[in-house]
Amino acid sequence: MRQRLLNGLLAAALGAAALLAPPAHAARADHPAARGCDPLAPAECLLPFPDDWYTRPDPGTDTGRRVAFDTAMLPRATTGLPIDPAAWNRSDGFSPGSALIAQVPGLDLTVTGAAPLTNIGRSLDRDAPVVLLDTTTGERWPYWAELDANATDPARQALLIHPARNLHDGHHYAVALRRLKNTAGRTIPPAAPFAAVAGGRLPAHDPLRARQDRLRPSLAALRGAGVTAEGLNLAWDFTVASTRSLTGDLFTIRDDAFRRLGNRSPAFAVTGVTDFTPGQDARIAREVTGRITVPSYLNLPGGPPGSVLHRDRDGTPRGLPHHTQLAEFRCEIPRSAFPTPSSPSLYGHGLLGRRSEVAAGNVKDMAAEHNFTFCATDWAGMAEEDIPTVLGGLADPNLFPAVPERSEQGMLNALFLGRALVHAKGLGSDAAFRTAEGRPLVDTRRGLAYDGNSQGGILGGALVAASPDIRRGVLGVTAMNYGLLLNRSADFAPFQQVLDASYPDKLHQQLVLQLFQMVWDRGETNAYANHLTDHHEVLLHIAYGDHQVANAAADVEARTIGARLVSPALAAGRSPDTVPYWGIRRIGPDRLPYRGSAMTVWDSGTPTPPLTNTPPAGPQYGHDPHEDPRNSPAARQQKATFLTTGRVINVCGTTACTATPTS
Repeated sequence: MRQRLLNGLLAAALGAAALLAPPAHAARADHPAARGCDPLAPAECLLPFPDDWYTRPDPGTDTGRRVAFDTAMLPRATTGLPIDPAAWNRSDGFSPGSALIAQVPGLDLTVTGAAPLTNIGRSLDRDAPVVLLDTTTGERWPYWAELDANATDPARQALLIHPARNLHDGHHYAVALRRLKNTAGRTIPPAAPFAAVAGGRLPAHDPLRARQDRLRPSLAALRGAGVTAEGLNLAWDFTVASTRSLTGDLFTIRDDAFRRLGNRSPAFAVTGVTDFTPGQDARIAREVTGRITVPSYLNLPGGPPGSVLHRDRDGTPRGLPHHTQLAEFRCEIPRSAFPTPSSPSLYGHGLLGRRSEVAAGNVKDMAAEHNFTFCATDWAGMAEEDIPTVLGGLADPNLFPAVPERSEQGMLNALFLGRALVHAKGLGSDAAFRTAEGRPLVDTRRGLAYDGNSQGGILGGALVAASPDIRRGVLGVTAMNYGLLLNRSADFAPFQQVLDASYPDKLHQQLVLQLFQMVWDRGETNAYANHLTDHHEVLLHIAYGDHQVANAAADVEARTIGARLVSPALAAGRSPDTVPYWGIRRIGPDRLPYRGSAMTVWDSGTPTPPLTNTPPAGPQYGHDPHEDPRNSPAARQQKATFLTTGRVINVCGTTACTATPTS
């Protein structure tokens, strides 16, 4: 059903893009110099990216700066519609996980000696050709560099520099590219504007003097780190958004909603109770459906797909008077809950899915084996009903902010469901959650857990970070940062068709993905990762070679949150990396059980994924192991113990963890 819906909407989106596309000569904007673009990279506006040239001073923000895009700067889709920059200009900096993008025609990264994905440690070498410097602390930052493998025009191939762990919220960074070489081993000269800016002091009347003055402090910081002007091909600087800018929208609506709720349970109504005989379902005894009433902070009544947050004059999200949403939920109560009350947990569904995923076989197994009652609501913003909005946003970026902003309302819906699940006068007080004798089927004293898979892991980290009730969460086959994930995901193929139609130029696509990420941050884990484990603990379960959620992005998440790696993670020789899982501290079998956040890798024998920004496509990449960890009894045992006790236990002995491939 969902695939048919997607195919139909995809055809409609592609047709609309074709009808609205202007002539080819009209799709390109004016020359960058006429649009306030950074003169350091005269060939393409917004390059390099991210770049403080596109910010302005603002003493009212935590960073002292504010993003200042205007319509002329932003790449237009083939529809020709200009992008309203308002959603982006609320930020006081750029994404902490942003890819750094530059364009260096003729660049050969192997000849240059830049750090690849398989050797991140090389990025910190004294003579590394790419230097990423935290000028706030003076710390060199690890990364990997790659050329966009999707590019069709070598002259417009993006250089992508990916932070190996998220940049610090609110910090300022300088980037230097030096001694870059082409395939023949010849040094690539800098563009004339940068050569002038990096040279001697320009006269006051020179048109590049203002650019030189703005860059001088970062060039000085780079010199202090041993990066001299000699051989410098390009340098620029940027500011990462502050924690308040990244998380403020969600935390504002959460705090307001829970303040209004006080010590009461959210209002709810049970709409259906189905009891199963053991012959009908050996694992689940009762299924309960209903709805939770949640304050709505969206701008349209009922908060339908396409809604965005309603904001006051200062841009702060505010609920309209008497606006509410009814969040439909579904709970699965195991047979084991009848003799012994079960542990309550929220469940997070997968990509553009539905709450019905809570009744999947692996979730029922987890419930029955370890006595959990799982409840789920549709993840508004990234649910099946949001597919048209997602497709529309790829065709017209003006529509895209509805995806993360409605997702934030979806998180609030889940937070209210969680509160109702553990409140003394909440769901547990209803007969649907009690035995015929009136005994509770859910033990609210055990606290609320979270278990999500795929998208439920990618968005689930933000939910855990925001929750006043969840103490621990399991993020299954997870990662973060859609701007990094999409090119590497087999799931993105149908959506890629829309992006190709709206932005045929691959260099523009890379810029658009990072622009999307700036607003997407507010509705997924990428914005919350730097502080996720300040007050919560999470267990990451990773499928090696995952076709849908890239391992590279999961590793970035583990480094960022400080998760320990359950080791050995892979059999010897399995990883192509010079130092497998570089930068992630290990926990050996002798150190388990371990208390704290951790990552376990489950290996089903799938080939190593591509080392480029492309998905595992084709028979050479074998079986997709995406669903294997959740279908492993050992993995479920590790999850259950962590959620109920906080201990990461050894379920694999002294060898790497393996999972049986599932179809």
